[in-house]
Amino acid sequence: MADITQAAPVTRPKIHRAPFRWGAVVNHAVLIAGALFMIAPLLMLVQMSTIPDAEILRSGPSLEIGDRFGANLDKALFGSMSYSGETTGLNMFRNSMILGLGFAVGKIVIAMMAAYAIVYFRLRFATLAFWLIFTTLLLPLEVRIVPSYEITQKLGLLNTWTGLIVPLIASATATFFFRQFFMSVPEELVEAAKIDGAGPVKFFVDILVPLSRTMIAAMFIIMFVYGWNQYLWPTMVSTEEGKFTLVQGIKQITQSLEGGHIPEFGRSNILAVLAVIPPVAVVVFFQRWFVKGLTESDK
Repeated sequence: MADITQAAPVTRPKIHRAPFRWGAVVNHAVLIAGALFMIAPLLMLVQMSTIPDAEILRSGPSLEIGDRFGANLDKALFGSMSYSGETTGLNMFRNSMILGLGFAVGKIVIAMMAAYAIVYFRLRFATLAFWLIFTTLLLPLEVRIVPSYEITQKLGLLNTWTGLIVPLIASATATFFFRQFFMSVPEELVEAAKIDGAGPVKFFVDILVPLSRTMIAAMFIIMFVYGWNQYLWPTMVSTEEGKFTLVQGIKQITQSLEGGHIPEFGRSNILAVLAVIPPVAVVVFFQRWFVKGLTESDK
Protein backbone atom coordinates (compact mmCIF):
# COMPACT_ATOMS: atom_id res chain seq x y z
CA MET A 1 0.00 0.00 0.00
CA ALA A 2 1.40 3.40 -1.02
CA ASP A 3 2.33 5.80 1.71
CA ILE A 4 -0.24 8.59 1.37
CA THR A 5 1.57 10.63 4.01
CA GLN A 6 4.52 11.20 1.72
CA ALA A 7 5.08 14.96 1.41
CA ALA A 8 4.59 16.59 -1.94
CA PRO A 9 7.64 18.21 -3.48
CA VAL A 10 8.09 21.85 -2.46
CA THR A 11 8.09 24.30 -5.34
CA ARG A 12 10.15 27.43 -4.77
CA PRO A 13 8.69 30.67 -6.10
CA LYS A 14 10.59 32.19 -8.93
CA ILE A 15 12.42 35.39 -8.11
CA HIS A 16 11.84 38.04 -10.73
CA ARG A 17 14.70 40.48 -10.76
CA ALA A 18 13.95 44.02 -11.79
CA PRO A 19 15.57 44.96 -15.08
CA PHE A 20 18.62 47.14 -14.84
CA ARG A 21 17.66 50.73 -15.60
CA TRP A 22 20.33 52.17 -17.84
CA GLY A 23 18.31 55.34 -18.24
CA ALA A 24 18.68 56.16 -14.54
CA VAL A 25 22.42 55.56 -14.74
CA VAL A 26 22.75 57.91 -17.69
CA ASN A 27 20.65 60.59 -15.98
CA HIS A 28 22.72 60.45 -12.80
CA ALA A 29 25.94 60.48 -14.81
CA VAL A 30 24.83 63.62 -16.66
CA LEU A 31 23.82 65.33 -13.40
CA ILE A 32 27.11 64.44 -11.70
CA ALA A 33 29.10 65.63 -14.72
CA GLY A 34 27.15 68.89 -14.74
CA ALA A 35 27.74 69.40 -11.00
CA LEU A 36 31.47 68.77 -11.40
CA PHE A 37 31.57 71.14 -14.36
CA MET A 38 30.02 73.90 -12.21
CA ILE A 39 32.10 73.24 -9.09
CA ALA A 40 35.46 72.77 -10.85
CA PRO A 41 36.16 76.52 -11.36
CA LEU A 42 35.50 77.25 -7.67
CA LEU A 43 37.75 74.40 -6.59
CA MET A 44 40.41 75.70 -8.94
CA LEU A 45 40.17 79.16 -7.36
CA VAL A 46 40.60 77.67 -3.89
CA GLN A 47 43.54 75.55 -5.08
CA MET A 48 45.24 78.52 -6.72
CA SER A 49 44.87 80.54 -3.52
CA THR A 50 47.23 78.09 -1.81
CA ILE A 51 50.09 78.81 -4.23
CA PRO A 52 52.38 81.86 -3.96
CA ASP A 53 51.46 84.64 -6.37
CA ALA A 54 54.93 84.74 -7.91
CA GLU A 55 54.75 81.06 -8.80
CA ILE A 56 51.36 81.50 -10.48
CA LEU A 57 52.70 84.44 -12.45
CA ARG A 58 55.75 82.45 -13.49
CA SER A 59 54.30 79.02 -14.35
CA GLY A 60 50.55 79.60 -14.56
CA PRO A 61 47.80 77.42 -13.06
CA SER A 62 48.73 73.97 -11.81
CA LEU A 63 47.34 71.16 -9.67
CA GLU A 64 49.85 71.73 -6.89
CA ILE A 65 48.58 72.40 -3.35
CA GLY A 66 50.62 75.04 -1.57
CA ASP A 67 50.70 76.47 1.95
CA ARG A 68 49.58 80.05 1.33
CA PHE A 69 45.83 79.57 1.88
CA GLY A 70 45.84 80.77 5.49
CA ALA A 71 47.89 83.87 4.72
CA ASN A 72 45.79 84.75 1.68
CA LEU A 73 42.57 84.19 3.60
CA ASP A 74 43.70 86.50 6.39
CA LYS A 75 44.76 89.12 3.86
CA ALA A 76 41.46 88.84 1.94
CA LEU A 77 39.27 89.16 5.04
CA PHE A 78 41.20 91.62 7.19
CA GLY A 79 43.77 93.22 4.91
CA SER A 80 43.16 96.76 3.74
CA MET A 81 42.92 97.55 0.04
CA SER A 82 42.97 101.33 0.47
CA TYR A 83 44.79 104.07 2.32
CA SER A 84 41.87 104.62 4.71
CA GLY A 85 41.90 101.03 5.91
CA GLU A 86 38.11 100.69 5.51
CA THR A 87 38.12 98.54 2.37
CA THR A 88 38.59 95.10 3.89
CA GLY A 89 37.02 91.85 2.77
CA LEU A 90 34.68 91.62 5.76
CA ASN A 91 33.58 95.23 5.38
CA MET A 92 32.81 94.76 1.68
CA PHE A 93 30.98 91.52 2.48
CA ARG A 94 28.82 93.40 4.98
CA ASN A 95 28.10 96.14 2.45
CA SER A 96 27.10 93.59 -0.20
CA MET A 97 24.81 91.87 2.30
CA ILE A 98 23.12 95.18 3.18
CA LEU A 99 22.67 95.99 -0.50
CA GLY A 100 21.33 92.53 -1.36
CA LEU A 101 18.89 92.39 1.55
CA GLY A 102 17.82 96.00 0.98
CA PHE A 103 17.09 95.33 -2.67
CA ALA A 104 15.23 92.10 -1.95
CA VAL A 105 13.07 93.37 0.93
CA GLY A 106 12.39 96.76 -0.68
CA LYS A 107 11.44 95.33 -4.05
CA ILE A 108 9.14 92.72 -2.51
CA VAL A 109 7.34 95.23 -0.28
CA ILE A 110 6.85 97.78 -3.09
CA ALA A 111 5.78 95.11 -5.59
CA MET A 112 3.27 93.52 -3.21
CA MET A 113 1.69 96.87 -2.40
CA ALA A 114 1.49 97.84 -6.08
CA ALA A 115 -0.01 94.49 -7.08
CA TYR A 116 -2.47 94.66 -4.17
CA ALA A 117 -3.68 98.09 -5.27
CA ILE A 118 -4.01 97.04 -8.92
CA VAL A 119 -5.96 93.84 -8.19
CA TYR A 120 -8.21 94.70 -5.23
CA PHE A 121 -8.82 98.43 -5.49
CA ARG A 122 -11.33 99.57 -8.08
CA LEU A 123 -9.08 102.12 -9.71
CA ARG A 124 -10.18 103.70 -12.97
CA PHE A 125 -6.83 103.24 -14.70
CA ALA A 126 -5.57 100.16 -12.85
CA THR A 127 -4.95 98.11 -16.01
CA LEU A 128 -3.22 101.03 -17.71
CA ALA A 129 -1.06 101.57 -14.64
CA PHE A 130 -0.04 97.91 -14.62
CA TRP A 131 0.98 97.94 -18.26
CA LEU A 132 2.93 101.15 -17.76
CA ILE A 133 4.78 99.42 -14.93
CA PHE A 134 5.29 96.33 -17.05
CA THR A 135 6.75 98.28 -19.98
CA THR A 136 9.62 99.42 -17.75
CA LEU A 137 11.04 95.93 -18.31
CA LEU A 138 11.92 97.14 -21.79
CA LEU A 139 14.23 99.77 -20.29
CA PRO A 140 17.42 98.27 -18.84
CA LEU A 141 19.29 99.90 -15.99
CA GLU A 142 21.85 101.43 -18.32
CA VAL A 143 19.15 103.47 -20.11
CA ARG A 144 17.73 105.10 -16.99
CA ILE A 145 20.85 105.24 -14.87
CA VAL A 146 21.80 108.83 -15.83
CA PRO A 147 18.45 110.43 -14.86
CA SER A 148 18.33 108.23 -11.74
CA TYR A 149 21.79 109.46 -10.78
CA GLU A 150 20.82 113.08 -11.40
CA ILE A 151 17.75 112.79 -9.16
CA THR A 152 19.79 111.03 -6.48
CA GLN A 153 22.39 113.80 -6.59
CA LYS A 154 19.82 116.59 -6.35
CA LEU A 155 18.23 114.91 -3.33
CA GLY A 156 21.63 114.73 -1.62
CA LEU A 157 21.60 110.93 -1.42
CA LEU A 158 25.06 110.23 -2.81
CA ASN A 159 27.26 108.05 -0.58
CA THR A 160 24.25 106.94 1.47
CA TRP A 161 22.47 103.61 1.79
CA THR A 162 19.23 105.34 0.85
CA GLY A 163 20.74 106.48 -2.43
CA LEU A 164 22.12 103.03 -3.10
CA ILE A 165 18.89 101.12 -2.48
CA VAL A 166 15.79 103.30 -2.89
CA PRO A 167 16.16 104.50 -6.53
CA LEU A 168 16.23 100.93 -7.84
CA ILE A 169 13.78 99.07 -5.60
CA ALA A 170 10.81 99.46 -7.98
CA SER A 171 10.42 96.10 -9.72
CA ALA A 172 8.08 95.42 -12.64
CA THR A 173 8.98 91.72 -12.57
CA ALA A 174 7.93 91.22 -8.95
CA THR A 175 4.80 93.34 -9.50
CA PHE A 176 3.80 91.12 -12.42
CA PHE A 177 4.25 87.88 -10.47
CA PHE A 178 2.42 89.14 -7.39
CA ARG A 179 -0.42 90.49 -9.55
CA GLN A 180 -0.86 87.09 -11.18
CA PHE A 181 -0.75 85.42 -7.77
CA PHE A 182 -3.33 87.76 -6.22
CA MET A 183 -5.65 87.25 -9.18
CA SER A 184 -5.62 83.49 -8.47
CA VAL A 185 -6.86 83.96 -4.89
CA PRO A 186 -10.52 82.78 -4.73
CA GLU A 187 -13.10 85.51 -4.57
CA GLU A 188 -14.88 83.59 -1.80
CA LEU A 189 -11.89 84.26 0.46
CA VAL A 190 -12.27 87.99 -0.11
CA GLU A 191 -15.98 87.87 0.64
CA ALA A 192 -15.38 85.84 3.81
CA ALA A 193 -12.82 88.41 4.99
CA LYS A 194 -15.34 91.22 4.41
CA ILE A 195 -17.99 89.35 6.41
CA ASP A 196 -15.53 88.90 9.28
CA GLY A 197 -14.91 92.63 9.28
CA ALA A 198 -11.38 92.56 7.90
CA GLY A 199 -10.35 95.87 6.41
CA PRO A 200 -7.88 96.36 3.54
CA VAL A 201 -4.81 96.41 5.79
CA LYS A 202 -5.89 93.40 7.86
CA PHE A 203 -6.78 91.42 4.74
CA PHE A 204 -3.39 92.20 3.24
CA VAL A 205 -1.35 91.43 6.36
CA ASP A 206 -3.27 88.48 7.81
CA ILE A 207 -4.41 86.71 4.63
CA LEU A 208 -2.49 87.71 1.49
CA VAL A 209 0.98 87.84 3.02
CA PRO A 210 0.78 84.32 4.56
CA LEU A 211 -0.66 82.96 1.32
CA SER A 212 2.18 84.58 -0.64
CA ARG A 213 5.05 83.09 1.34
CA THR A 214 6.17 80.79 -1.50
CA MET A 215 6.00 83.64 -4.01
CA ILE A 216 7.86 85.90 -1.56
CA ALA A 217 10.61 83.27 -1.24
CA ALA A 218 10.90 82.97 -5.02
CA MET A 219 11.10 86.74 -5.49
CA PHE A 220 13.56 87.04 -2.60
CA ILE A 221 16.03 84.74 -4.37
CA ILE A 222 15.83 86.67 -7.63
CA MET A 223 16.04 90.11 -6.05
CA PHE A 224 18.78 89.22 -3.57
CA VAL A 225 21.03 87.88 -6.33
CA TYR A 226 20.21 90.98 -8.40
CA GLY A 227 21.18 93.31 -5.57
CA TRP A 228 24.22 91.30 -4.54
CA ASN A 229 25.74 91.41 -8.03
CA GLN A 230 25.17 95.15 -8.57
CA TYR A 231 28.31 96.91 -9.77
CA LEU A 232 27.46 99.86 -12.05
CA TRP A 233 24.99 101.63 -9.77
CA PRO A 234 27.08 101.40 -6.53
CA THR A 235 30.13 102.56 -8.48
CA MET A 236 28.32 105.72 -9.62
CA VAL A 237 26.47 106.56 -6.41
CA SER A 238 29.09 105.72 -3.80
CA THR A 239 32.64 107.06 -3.87
CA GLU A 240 33.39 106.37 -0.20
CA GLU A 241 35.68 103.41 0.32
CA GLY A 242 33.72 102.36 3.40
CA LYS A 243 30.68 101.57 1.21
CA PHE A 244 32.42 99.51 -1.46
CA THR A 245 30.74 96.17 -2.16
CA LEU A 246 32.48 92.86 -2.67
CA VAL A 247 32.01 93.02 -6.44
CA GLN A 248 33.55 96.50 -6.48
CA GLY A 249 36.42 95.30 -4.32
CA ILE A 250 37.31 92.46 -6.67
CA LYS A 251 37.26 94.83 -9.62
CA GLN A 252 39.37 97.31 -7.67
CA ILE A 253 42.00 94.66 -7.00
CA THR A 254 42.25 93.71 -10.66
CA GLN A 255 42.60 97.37 -11.63
CA SER A 256 45.04 98.46 -8.93
CA LEU A 257 47.29 95.46 -9.44
CA GLU A 258 48.07 96.34 -13.04
CA GLY A 259 51.63 97.58 -12.96
CA GLY A 260 55.14 96.51 -12.17
CA HIS A 261 54.41 94.59 -8.97
CA ILE A 262 53.11 91.03 -8.59
CA PRO A 263 49.31 90.67 -8.75
CA GLU A 264 47.71 89.18 -5.63
CA PHE A 265 45.99 86.22 -7.25
CA GLY A 266 45.39 84.39 -3.98
CA ARG A 267 43.62 87.32 -2.38
CA SER A 268 41.37 88.00 -5.37
CA ASN A 269 40.55 84.30 -5.77
CA ILE A 270 39.37 84.01 -2.17
CA LEU A 271 37.26 87.14 -2.53
CA ALA A 272 35.71 85.68 -5.69
CA VAL A 273 34.79 82.48 -3.84
CA LEU A 274 33.45 84.55 -0.95
CA ALA A 275 31.24 86.49 -3.37
CA VAL A 276 29.65 83.26 -4.62
CA ILE A 277 28.74 81.78 -1.22
CA PRO A 278 25.73 83.95 -0.16
CA PRO A 279 23.78 83.68 -3.45
CA VAL A 280 24.35 79.93 -3.53
CA ALA A 281 23.30 79.60 0.11
CA VAL A 282 20.11 81.58 -0.51
CA VAL A 283 19.22 79.47 -3.55
CA VAL A 284 19.89 76.20 -1.70
CA PHE A 285 17.90 77.28 1.35
CA PHE A 286 14.88 78.58 -0.58
CA GLN A 287 14.94 76.20 -3.56
CA ARG A 288 11.83 74.27 -2.50
CA TRP A 289 9.83 77.48 -2.00
CA PHE A 290 11.33 78.91 -5.20
CA VAL A 291 10.04 76.10 -7.42
CA LYS A 292 6.72 75.95 -5.59
CA GLY A 293 6.17 79.69 -5.78
CA LEU A 294 6.76 79.83 -9.56
CA THR A 295 4.79 76.70 -10.48
CA GLU A 296 1.85 76.19 -8.18
CA SER A 297 -1.47 77.65 -9.23
CA ASP A 298 -3.96 76.03 -6.86
CA LYS A 299 -4.08 77.88 -3.55
